[in-house]
Amino acid sequence: MKRWHQPVLVEEVVGLLAPRPGGRYVDATVGTGGHAEAILQASAPDGWLWGFDRDPEALALAQERLAPFAGRFELQKGNYADLLMKLAPESCDGVLLDLGVSSLQLETPDRGFSFQADGPLDMRMDPAQRLTAADLVNSASEEELARWFWELGGERRSRAIARAIVRARPVTRTAQLAELVCAVVGRGGGARHPATRVFQALRIVVNDELGSLERGLEAAWRVLKPGGRLAVITFHSLEVRLVKAFGRERVRDYECPGDVDVPELRRPRPPQARWVTRKAVVPRAAEVEANPRSRSAQLRVLEKV
Repeated sequence: MKRWHQPVLVEEVVGLLAPRPGGRYVDATVGTGGHAEAILQASAPDGWLWGFDRDPEALALAQERLAPFAGRFELQKGNYADLLMKLAPESCDGVLLDLGVSSLQLETPDRGFSFQADGPLDMRMDPAQRLTAADLVNSASEEELARWFWELGGERRSRAIARAIVRARPVTRTAQLAELVCAVVGRGGGARHPATRVFQALRIVVNDELGSLERGLEAAWRVLKPGGRLAVITFHSLEVRLVKAFGRERVRDYECPGDVDVPELRRPRPPQARWVTRKAVVPRAAEVEANPRSRSAQLRVLEKV
């Protein structure tokens, strides 16, 4: 059985990205190719797609999944933050960023992303990268760990968890880390596992997810043609904040010297973008029921003007 996963918000992405025949599109986080497949179908017979991903296992599966569209796509290993090194400015009609960790990664214990099954504390989206979550957990100071857990995970017991980790070192397994967290905060009875925030924070640091997003948004914008659309699917508030700030900067019809928005210093300018939808698009109830991981997904789409 193929390990192809159904991505989130497929119909919504296709509807808002509006792929058309002859268009040139980028799925910058292609995963196992679900969104790419839908974009190629919608842009038949001659739309073209570039797909990028840091995970070679996902790329191999995407290559097989997209085989019926041979001659209309190219897949490359790489971080979407490096799009400008791969593509020419203003060469694309649409770019998709589907952020966060994939189902393929979560469901493979040896990748170390999940606390649902024991595995090495890894969390690298690119297995060729040297830094792992175990490296961070066993070398960072208690203060660094607490700051990551609070700022990147929103974990209120961040200091106590960091203290417990430092005392228990070496911490090398996902189950070991999850148990340490549960021992501090309790197991609770909610839908969210107590270790969720800690795992999220470590994953973000290991993969420089926020830095990659900032660079990737800028790169995606530069490769878009005027009239092209940028679609971004986020899964947590830190991503949402960056995407909304990026959009606000381009939608507004004025600029300010420096980074301070002072009304008296505003200079009129034409807006660089418009929001295609005023509010984030979220999965329908049927999709959340079929795929509970989709419940936190939010889609936002900007059009370059």
